[in-house]
Amino acid sequence: MRDTNMIEQGKSAAVKVGAITLVRHGEPALSRRVKLDWRGYVEWWAKYDQAGLLEGQTPPPILHKFANEARYIFSSTLPRSIETAEAVCDGKGFTSLEALIEAPLPPPHLPSFIRLTPNSYAWGFVARVCWWYLNIHGEAEGREVAKVRARKVAEFLYEKAKEGGDVLVLAHGFFNLMVSIELKKMGYRKTLEEGFKYWGCRRYELRTRK
Repeated sequence: MRDTNMIEQGKSAAVKVGAITLVRHGEPALSRRVKLDWRGYVEWWAKYDQAGLLEGQTPPPILHKFANEARYIFSSTLPRSIETAEAVCDGKGFTSLEALIEAPLPPPHLPSFIRLTPNSYAWGFVARVCWWYLNIHGEAEGREVAKVRARKVAEFLYEKAKEGGDVLVLAHGFFNLMVSIELKKMGYRKTLEEGFKYWGCRRYELRTRK
């Protein structure tokens, strides 16, 4: 018969599930100081997706710490995300995944005399509200499809964290939020919140049952 004490010791030595940190990219090299109709905003967003980071930025020290401690590091495949990972990782390897790209921001087709800046409180707000609450997406990815993608990403990150060691994701503001919603459903609790600012992060750790 196996010693029950040895069994309990084996359980206590189980691998701890790592923390998952979701980081928004740094500031891209594209001006928001323009006013655009909806067609202009579509063109601006396409350029935004191709833009790298504005020069002269320094990642917060805490991100270097998280990168140094992480077992797995992921970015999206968009330039601003990849360059963020390069700046944070200091030569440490990372993997780029298309599944981590930002949720789309297709604008509603408002009259052309309505011209707004591409800021988060102007076109960004209008497009996100219409996409999220009205599911207006045209040929872009719809809300429900993006939710499924976010759930699959959360499950993927959890499986990596289960191997032991932390997971760091350097991607995009709103899609990171969607992933965080799924992580909470899976039992994670938020231990750090820095909102939607550039280089800002959300950190999640699995709740321990008492």
